[in-house]
Amino acid sequence: MGKLVIVGTVAFDAIETPFGKTDKILGGAATFIGLAASHFNVDVAAVSVVGGDFPQEYLDLLSEKNIDISGIEIVKEGKTFFWSGRYHNDMNSRDTLVTELNTLADFNPVVPEDYRDAEVVMLGNLHPLVQSSVLDQMEKTPKLVVLDTMNFWMDCALEDLKNVIKRVDVITINDEEARQLTGEYSLVVAARKIHAMGPKYVVIKKGEHGALLFHDDHVFYAPALPLEEVFDPTGAGDTFAGGFTGYLVKTNDFSFENMKNAVIYGSTLASFCVEKFGTERMQNLTNSEVHKRLLQFKQLTQFDIELT
Repeated sequence: MGKLVIVGTVAFDAIETPFGKTDKILGGAATFIGLAASHFNVDVAAVSVVGGDFPQEYLDLLSEKNIDISGIEIVKEGKTFFWSGRYHNDMNSRDTLVTELNTLADFNPVVPEDYRDAEVVMLGNLHPLVQSSVLDQMEKTPKLVVLDTMNFWMDCALEDLKNVIKRVDVITINDEEARQLTGEYSLVVAARKIHAMGPKYVVIKKGEHGALLFHDDHVFYAPALPLEEVFDPTGAGDTFAGGFTGYLVKTNDFSFENMKNAVIYGSTLASFCVEKFGTERMQNLTNSEVHKRLLQFKQLTQFDIELT
């Protein structure tokens, strides 16, 4: 069985959308990535940090999903990373209300010994120096390194970010971030510039408009499944990354053709994530539900055309 190492936040979120609001609930990039990847029955380890205020029941939930939590450091006297945000009516834009780094401010990730030979490493959205330190701990070069990042690091740690981008195989960012990173409005041109920075594959997420996969001169586009209700978009991008990497570890095939399938799986899982607040939908998701929605994706995207 292939191994997947996930590095990212395990956190508290407080979310407000046009459909309601929550108090502190389970969130964080590593949480969403791990829950999505757990659907593929691969060997997953999460590397993160929490405070003494983090409930044991949340750690138990991750363990019950067969996510190895030995790499989650617990700082007894510390507080867990907390983010609060409010989504606008279009559900694409949001305002960050509170960001408390807490234990994350001094986080030095330690990859568990048993996972330093993992085939795939998923670097969730963290400071680029933290992401680099994880790669330094790997005992052999992973078959695939996937990196997620955001505009915040482009604003305050651009050189560090460029250095870690050189070391990865796949980068996943949204369209706004791709444009900021490259200074190019055309996503095709932006992807080409990002290729030149190091990654062989570029995934550009476009929210409710799907995702683009670029490799050399090849492009693949996966639409987002049209949903009756989008309840809470928080974690959708991380869920996509978990589905994407989980599928690749399961199949042990890192070709462009197979990455197309991985993008579809990632998009499918993300479509469930947005249906309820936080991780609630992902906690109880069944394989039969995933299979049914994959068939919907197939019907949405496949057609025969007679060329005249």
